[in-house]
Amino acid sequence: MAGGDDVPFEMQVEDAMRVVGELERERPIDATRIGLWGYSQGAWVAPLAASRSLKIAFLVLLASTGVSPSQQMLYGTAKQARLAGFGDNEANRIAAVRRVVDDHRRGGATLAQAQAAVDSIRNEPFFEHAWTPPVLGGLDLTWRDMDFDPEPVFARVRVPTLLFYGEDDEWSPIDESVATWRRAAERARNRDVTIVRLAGTGHEPTLGGTGRIEDIAPEYERTLIEWLDRVTRSG
Repeated sequence: MAGGDDVPFEMQVEDAMRVVGELERERPIDATRIGLWGYSQGAWVAPLAASRSLKIAFLVLLASTGVSPSQQMLYGTAKQARLAGFGDNEANRIAAVRRVVDDHRRGGATLAQAQAAVDSIRNEPFFEHAWTPPVLGGLDLTWRDMDFDPEPVFARVRVPTLLFYGEDDEWSPIDESVATWRRAAERARNRDVTIVRLAGTGHEPTLGGTGRIEDIAPEYERTLIEWLDRVTRSG
């Protein structure tokens, strides 16, 4: 989510819909019951696909972020610094630098200004948590989707949607994201949006944030199976 090496959302949507097209031709797959599962960045892409195509029957989304990628990285990098033991001052300095670098990406700040901002912290012990290169010159800093606004996209989703969030999240602001989805669901008049907070998990649905499949939260597995059974049931 940090910038120039990201795959644009439009390209990811195209890839997802190509897969859906292939599945439609497979038998015995029921083409009317094909859904998308999206995690983290993919939880921006899957709703974008569903907002445009009637071929998507449902969505299952993990850590679906309700703010822009730029805002998410401001939150996430500051959170990472705090988790590493640094205080609010260091977290705020990281956020301030990222704002200048992002402003440069938008064309509102010069390269010299952005580099000066980076230089102000690059020798600090918390710099690694800023997720920005120490030298910006000569790099592709393009970030096409940095100001992507997810709320209007979520508001065009009218299929059953299951959302999983952690008890806490080291990269994404949960409360803001849940609020965005609730507003969007109301605008879409989508009454089949289910939001689940998984105790003991973070950005991933694993207990203790281990990332290991054997530590998948039992509530995640149980809820997913029951929900899929309901929304994909024939008749």
